[in-house]
Amino acid sequence: MSEQDDFAVVGSDTVYSGSLITVRADRVRIGGAAPVTRETVAHPGAVGVVALDEDGRVVLVNQYRHPVRARLDELPAGILDVDGESALSAAQRELAEEAKLEADDWAVLVDIFSSPGFSDEAVRIFLARGLREHNDPDFRPEHEERSLTISREPLSEAVRRVLTGSITNAAAAAGLLAAVHGRATGWRDLRPADAPWPARPGR
Repeated sequence: MSEQDDFAVVGSDTVYSGSLITVRADRVRIGGAAPVTRETVAHPGAVGVVALDEDGRVVLVNQYRHPVRARLDELPAGILDVDGESALSAAQRELAEEAKLEADDWAVLVDIFSSPGFSDEAVRIFLARGLREHNDPDFRPEHEERSLTISREPLSEAVRRVLTGSITNAAAAAGLLAAVHGRATGWRDLRPADAPWPARPGR
């Protein structure tokens, strides 16, 4: 018997369907016992970018996040909400839109599930180097992005702020810590930018 059989979904109801997420109530049979309900937030997935300049500084954006009622320092990032767009193309687009940058060198830094206790949101975080300025005159920021700010700081300082609780965005924390390891090992563990992503096949 496979693990999927041990945790078989025997029924599912859509509780809510919005522009970004869907909430399901799945009935799961665990180990042959009577089914139990597990609420799941279905999410299209997202990408983030650890963009490092030639001086070893990381690019951070700061924006308001309504669910936590706070402005957070984060990586340039965004949702996989464009049909047919690869994860790499989405990351390149987000870096251009949010940080006004392009990059010559791309690699996969780390893949995470942001909160697997209740959501299937998967995030692929890229490393981008060889930065150069980019300006798209056609891009118009909307909503929270209109007050977004951009900064750069040494990677070591950003990691220190993760450990002291100043940077709390999960994708940012994972990406920054992975970047420190990657730099210390000469980036030898990194995967190519188009590496398969089992959590989001085809992206």
